[in-house]
Amino acid sequence: MNTTVSLSNEPIHVDSATAVYDFDKMFTAYIDTYFTSQYKDLVIICIGTDRSTGDALGPLIGHKLEKSLKRHDNVFVHGTLDQPVHAKNLDTSIDFIYKTYKSPFVIAIDACLGKLESVGRIRIGSGPLKPGAGVNKTLPSIGNMHITGIVNLGGFMEYIVLQNTRLHLVMKMADTIADGIQYSLWKYLKRIEKEQTMIN
Repeated sequence: MNTTVSLSNEPIHVDSATAVYDFDKMFTAYIDTYFTSQYKDLVIICIGTDRSTGDALGPLIGHKLEKSLKRHDNVFVHGTLDQPVHAKNLDTSIDFIYKTYKSPFVIAIDACLGKLESVGRIRIGSGPLKPGAGVNKTLPSIGNMHITGIVNLGGFMEYIVLQNTRLHLVMKMADTIADGIQYSLWKYLKRIEKEQTMIN
């Protein structure tokens, strides 16, 4: 892991006309820096539940990514609308990932709550995600890098706030993140394939 590289972690607002482009650019920079040759499989774990509008960001992204990324041999998605990864099964999901995949590089995705001026912003960062922190739950950290979407205001009655989050905002964030990941990984894997062809 190259920790000397300075990467932008400026948040991307989902309402920006260039949100998908900006996300793709930043995501690609993180992948190029941290997904090094020591890792074999790329695992995207989308955390949340479809039983709460605000907390459905992860499963919606997983649902959007699952089909499109299936064609890649070393890319795997966990946490979908059909099979969500949430507080009750996060431990077993993490165990499964590290027992099943070869030297996995894990990208963790989750919704979070924040300040009023931050609602609608998407952040990418290196290192693990701490799910449940916004609702005062102690859950295991996960991820070599993470993506969070700030879906609503935090600090007061978090569960009710999540239940009353606008689906429109969550869907827009899910589209932006899923489209950005798909395009970035398509470019990345095509480049790797080309490099391997040139070597052979």
